[in-house]
Amino acid sequence: MSNGTNRILDDFAKLMTDAAGAAQGLRREVETAFQSQAERFLNNMDVVKREEFEAVREMAARARDENDALKARIEALEAKLAAQG
Repeated sequence: MSNGTNRILDDFAKLMTDAAGAAQGLRREVETAFQSQAERFLNNMDVVKREEFEAVREMAARARDENDALKARIEALEAKLAAQG
């Protein structure tokens, strides 16, 4: 009788393992489908990607620093001209 019970438990354990594997596979498929839909939605909205935004932000910061340096240089030249004149 114990062999019959063990076999039933083994079959039940195998069934649970197979069900867990199927659930994980389904989860991956749902995640992939959701990511595809989200990406398609964002592309249709013309939203910039994070990398592009960071690159433009860095360019703007460099331009701002360069403008500040040029402004200081102009002010120094104007002060020099005012002192000469």
